[in-house]
Amino acid sequence: MRKSEKKKQVIKRDRYLKIRVTEEELEAFKRKFKNSGMRTFSGFVRAMIFEGYIVHFNEEELREIYHLVANISNNISQIILHVSRDDDSFDSDIAEIKEKMAQIWQPLNFFTCKVLQLRH
Repeated sequence: MRKSEKKKQVIKRDRYLKIRVTEEELEAFKRKFKNSGMRTFSGFVRAMIFEGYIVHFNEEELREIYHLVANISNNISQIILHVSRDDDSFDSDIAEIKEKMAQIWQPLNFFTCKVLQLRH
């Protein structure tokens, strides 16, 4: 089959899949569809079924991780403040610590943002 023939081939979708949803769930589907940039709602739902995934997370655990990282970051900042007052010989070490903390915060913030996007 030539490339041009493949383009002209139409997929006949003659089966129906019916599901029941609440009004809130339907609105969530519509919002996600609107943000998807896809042309048809049916195509969007098929993509969600075949290419989507289910993510289960515990918001309380995420908050706890965030809280712990914030505490560690604050403690490190206090240590840096006290060390830099008395001695500037640790400047390179302090710069490395700040860089490592940024490396921790960046994926944590990214992950938190993605989790929030997954919510209805």
